[in-house]
Amino acid sequence: MAGIYSCTECGANFSLNTNHLFPSDFYFEAGNKGTLSFSSVDETKFRFEKEDKIRPFFETLNYWGIQRKRTKIKCNSCGRLVGYVYDDGPPLTNSTGQFHMGPSQVIPRAARYRFKTKALNISSET
Repeated sequence: MAGIYSCTECGANFSLNTNHLFPSDFYFEAGNKGTLSFSSVDETKFRFEKEDKIRPFFETLNYWGIQRKRTKIKCNSCGRLVGYVYDDGPPLTNSTGQFHMGPSQVIPRAARYRFKTKALNISSET
């Protein structure tokens, strides 16, 4: 089902394509609660701001880190924070990684654009 995704603050159309929407079970469940992840977006509709925090953060009980690097996604019209860009998408290469033990952090990964559902107004195309 195709949908129109727009900003809840100003109503600007984000031109997000449902073909680029990741399935809900593609990433671990705790990180996707209340969000939608896309593999690509129209970058003219958004402003991107780098964020680099050095303090403990927790994704799940078994995964935590000290330094978090991510990019904020803000609406180009009103400046509202609508989500984040993470570079933890599928590997960009078919390499099996070091020692043939699967992809590692060394292998470049595709961007994942994660939008908050509270910041999106979703309506169906008719």
